[in-house]
Amino acid sequence: MELRDFWGKSSKSWLFLILLFIASFGFYSNVFNWIPRWRQREVSQSAQGGSKCLLDRRTVGECAELTRLSPSSCEAHHLQGQRESPPLSEGDCYPDTCRVPRVPRMLYPKAHVLQPTRVDVLLMTPWFAPIIWDGTYDSAILDAQFRNTTIGLTVFAIKKYVVFLKLFLETAEKYFMVGHRVIYYILTDRPADVPQIPLQEGRRVVILKVRNYTRWQDVSLHRMEMISNFSQQRFLHEVDYLVSADVDMKFSDHVGVEILSSLFGTLHPGFYASDRQRFTYERRPLSQAYIPEDEGDFYYAGGFFGGSVAEVYRLTTACHQAMVVDKANGIEAVWHEESHLNKYLLYHKPTKVLSPEYVWDERMLRKPPYLRRLRYVAVPKNHAQIRSR
Repeated sequence: MELRDFWGKSSKSWLFLILLFIASFGFYSNVFNWIPRWRQREVSQSAQGGSKCLLDRRTVGECAELTRLSPSSCEAHHLQGQRESPPLSEGDCYPDTCRVPRVPRMLYPKAHVLQPTRVDVLLMTPWFAPIIWDGTYDSAILDAQFRNTTIGLTVFAIKKYVVFLKLFLETAEKYFMVGHRVIYYILTDRPADVPQIPLQEGRRVVILKVRNYTRWQDVSLHRMEMISNFSQQRFLHEVDYLVSADVDMKFSDHVGVEILSSLFGTLHPGFYASDRQRFTYERRPLSQAYIPEDEGDFYYAGGFFGGSVAEVYRLTTACHQAMVVDKANGIEAVWHEESHLNKYLLYHKPTKVLSPEYVWDERMLRKPPYLRRLRYVAVPKNHAQIRSR
């Protein structure tokens, strides 16, 4: 067969193959162009708060720096997504779009790997959460990292406990989160008795009226419920981190952003050096706060805990729900909300642990040499008189 005959008879076949190749090339080029746009849209949704991943891996402030949302919006979007969608596994999460915040140029002493800052105390938990002691951090670096952060401080001043507010607020203004935005949330049944205290710029008092209860134990038990409710109603929209503190205390030294983390607890001053068998956990199996004798990391104080608003909301909601179950079963945990706090932190490990520097009672305990500072201390009082009507 001559070459021209071959091309003549096969021209239709060749034309078909060429057209098929062109069509296929166009289709796949569109697919490859579409894939980057799909991934970009997926990342954009995550950056706008649509991601169902927990924000706990980065601070809310870090997420806000990247996404241009306010830190509270990051938390609000996260909780909203959790309530409206079923939980997802880590494999289902969108890419992590948050990043570590940039700090300005600074001059500070270099840390030396072979020269630890403290050798007399434990600095890290078995789950790699730092334990905060004096001398283990640089306040200037941390202040730069948290420079755009707003902290909420909740305190309950119900019935006669309102008398402690003046000293609490005065010392907080002197020592608590100095240089940062702070909202003092005063939960009280006596709004008219809240004292007027001069405040630094960027700090304000918000009075939240709540009911009182006949027994002081009931006031204690309902703290978790009230923090949970207000977290959902307003804290998520107003602050980045939330700290819960007892009012019958005073700040006596620096308490700053070194405490901030997704979830933190404070070592109880009476048990930080004790074996777990001596912890005053709830030991009755009927209670939702029950912890067996062979379990427990630390005993945490109920008077100073906190974290991101989302994590505090989860903690207080879980503790309140557990107390509702206990009440239905006719049992009350031995140390009320503190018992439930310890149960929660046992199975939801805190991302930072505060040393007893952050809760201390000078009348009941002698200061050991390794406790260089006392930052938040109990105020002398007559418990029976204060707890009565």
